[in-house]
Amino acid sequence: MDDFLRVTDTIYRDCPQYVPDFEGDVRGLFDPRKNAGLEFSDIQPFVAYRGEEPVGRIVGIINRKANKHWNIRNVRFSMIEFVDDMAVSQALLDTVEQWGRERGMEKIHGPLGVTDFDKEGMLVEDFHLTGSMTAIYNPPYYPQHMEALGFAKEVDWLQVRIEIPEEVPARYARTAQYAREQIGLTVRKYSKKQLLGERGQQIFKLLNASYAPIFGFSELSPRQVTSFLRKYVMLIDTNLIPVVENREGEIVGAAVTMGSLVKALQQSRGRLLPFGWWHLLRSMKLCNEGCVEMLLVAVRPDYQGMGVNALFFDDLIPVYNRYGFRWAETGPQLEDNVRELAQWKPLKPQFVKRRRCWVKELRIKS
Repeated sequence: MDDFLRVTDTIYRDCPQYVPDFEGDVRGLFDPRKNAGLEFSDIQPFVAYRGEEPVGRIVGIINRKANKHWNIRNVRFSMIEFVDDMAVSQALLDTVEQWGRERGMEKIHGPLGVTDFDKEGMLVEDFHLTGSMTAIYNPPYYPQHMEALGFAKEVDWLQVRIEIPEEVPARYARTAQYAREQIGLTVRKYSKKQLLGERGQQIFKLLNASYAPIFGFSELSPRQVTSFLRKYVMLIDTNLIPVVENREGEIVGAAVTMGSLVKALQQSRGRLLPFGWWHLLRSMKLCNEGCVEMLLVAVRPDYQGMGVNALFFDDLIPVYNRYGFRWAETGPQLEDNVRELAQWKPLKPQFVKRRRCWVKELRIKS
């Protein structure tokens, strides 16, 4: 596992755009005590060596719940990294293909994690832009290798980047007012205690319902939900997480955003010790990176198109200005989710950092 982690040190040594993962989070991915997704997933990491030197890595994943939900037999690959040598990338992918084939899989696709909350999609454009803490960054030669090895596009994601306006655009303000007065919707900010309790469980129940039709999604189990809440709630600023309730007090929408930790992660090099914790604590306390990451938005299906997103913007834009955020960036959004992408139009969005899920059929080798 030390070698698995060390591969990225070589590949990204002189890359200012790369944002490392925390080493503890990577190790936890393979620990059943820390990763509840392993209750319904098979997972296997591999490392490629040239002599004694680790020159590539990959993870094979079979998410049985997702395969059942989508009626497929796919093996996923994740966390793929390799030096610019076709022999290395081919060895890694061939190994996961064989691992999946031995378990009855028919296709290989990725990069995808155990869940939608893991990093997914290989960057294919905008390599000059700095990465984010929740999305993959990779060198430009990666997609070239994938095409040469016979992989094709399955889906693409885009990220939305906006400058924070000084005032809420009139279109959002009008729609938010209508949602409050005519539909009876209200924005709430829950305490950390509430988020660790029943309210947090309800938000994830909403996420399961909202994300069910989205590519690759598999429903989060109660244990996964509890694990996510315990891991992240104490790190978040609840002022940046608006929740929308209807007249009955039911949660019909939630938006999870937080100040960027990109610079802190780069300074820490993915390690909390000896001084990585200081960079993170300082960045979280001061919100001094100028950027806010809009991690996810979920709206109950029967309330979509009823002004919930406008309520989020109406609430968050003043908060972002008060915190001194200058711009915001979403997580990856599916390029064919036209309705989702269209909502950003009043904010003059840039669509950046196209990333791809690759796919290939697994042929039986003679």
